[in-house]
Amino acid sequence: MQEPLLGAEGLDYDTFPEEPPPPPRERARAGALQHKRVFLATFAAVLGNFSFGYALVYSSPVIPALAHASDPDLHLTKTQASWFGSVFTLGAAAGGLSAMVLNDLLGRKLSIMFSAIPAAAGYALMAGAHGLWMLLLGRTLTGFAGGLTAACIPVYVSEIAPPGVRGALGATPQLMAVFGSLSLYALGLLLPWRWLAVAGEGPVLAMVLLLSFMPNSPRFLLSRGRAEEALQALTWLHGAHTDVPWEFQQIQDNIRRQSSRVSWAEARDPHLYRPVLIALLMRFLQQLTGITPILVYLQPIFDSTAVLLPPKYDAAIVGAVRLLSVLIAAFTMDLAGRKVLLFVSASIMFAANLTMGFYVYFGPRPLTPNSTMGLESLTLGGTEQPPATPTSYLTLVPLLATMFFIMGYAMGWGPITWLLMSEILPLRARGVASGLCVLVSWLTAFVLTKSFLLVVNAFGLSVPFFFFAAICLVSLLFTGCCVPETRGRSLEQIESFFHAGRRSLLR
Repeated sequence: MQEPLLGAEGLDYDTFPEEPPPPPRERARAGALQHKRVFLATFAAVLGNFSFGYALVYSSPVIPALAHASDPDLHLTKTQASWFGSVFTLGAAAGGLSAMVLNDLLGRKLSIMFSAIPAAAGYALMAGAHGLWMLLLGRTLTGFAGGLTAACIPVYVSEIAPPGVRGALGATPQLMAVFGSLSLYALGLLLPWRWLAVAGEGPVLAMVLLLSFMPNSPRFLLSRGRAEEALQALTWLHGAHTDVPWEFQQIQDNIRRQSSRVSWAEARDPHLYRPVLIALLMRFLQQLTGITPILVYLQPIFDSTAVLLPPKYDAAIVGAVRLLSVLIAAFTMDLAGRKVLLFVSASIMFAANLTMGFYVYFGPRPLTPNSTMGLESLTLGGTEQPPATPTSYLTLVPLLATMFFIMGYAMGWGPITWLLMSEILPLRARGVASGLCVLVSWLTAFVLTKSFLLVVNAFGLSVPFFFFAAICLVSLLFTGCCVPETRGRSLEQIESFFHAGRRSLLR
């Protein structure tokens, strides 16, 4: 019996040749090439986060330098130092407030580019400062730019990224902020404080230049009725190898089901207020873990504890650990899931804060009076501690505890909080709600940063760390009770979860 034609073997009749599937390395390479334009657009945007991270910790090496400034107009008192450290967060809160309007008025991309104006002006003021008012205004302006980018960049990245890489790309804003902070610590070992401000201008200019060639968010364009531009942007970002018409139709259908603005009556609907409330509480708890005051006063904290290495080198080491930890989170977020990393993150931060609190309370004190402005009159704990010898390995505890705290934060509650904010917020409220989240976050950070030195001088350095440890326990409970798992889901599927309930994410 003659064999059927399609089953015949040979060069002439091998109609449907069977090819083995490509090896994992080739599949990964094909995926990277397929998303290369998304990666490029993400990199252009997150340069704003680099500048944000750089500006956030600018006070860490500058406060000690200005504490010994010979110019009386630049010399910082304790009160002035606390304002110099904390006013950045006040500016960031104002930036988040402005994002509530600009995110939907100008769009995600143009809002990010607009942040370059206050950032460049702020760095210029600090570089040429001849008085305290210029330093404070410069810090406020760079904070404003940071708050604006903190609200706009995660939304932009989540809206242009496909579900398969959204977790990894969602970690890049935090990754670049960490890299910016590490760059500041490293440059602080080499450059005087004025030149540190000059160096901060570079990433701002690069961001504006690169973003000029990037498209706006397709979801934002569709929400404004610019369907042709949205289709062009989606095609450019995701390439011809993806099913762009189907993806475009999914986004368009989702937008058609929604009104252009949220009314007060609709705001009481659980499918709207639940994701907004979860995002707000996550941002609130994130700040209450103590990350901002610890980063802002990192070098002064090390100056106030017995440490084996010079504080400025400790700060640089902690910055490197933070960068490595965010890289780990970026590669594992789409494998392990968001909630698992949040649990691990909060557990590590709890242990680190508790260790630091006990060390400060019971451990050795510095051999010499602390010379860092703001913590110089600090009494470490409530008991007399034995003096530390310069080579005592016990004095590695502050460095190790801080390293583990930063590692825990950077593996979960740092990047995932930003990512979840941009994932779970409903599209029609995403611009306003993301700005509201940043506003709440940085108002909390301002209160913590401003009160940190006051609490330290009144009760000792151990009290803030015990408080931060307690908050980490609350974060564990909140994650288990309230945070949904969003790994591998499109933004439209996540939004349907809050409409239909938990089952929609389990299908």
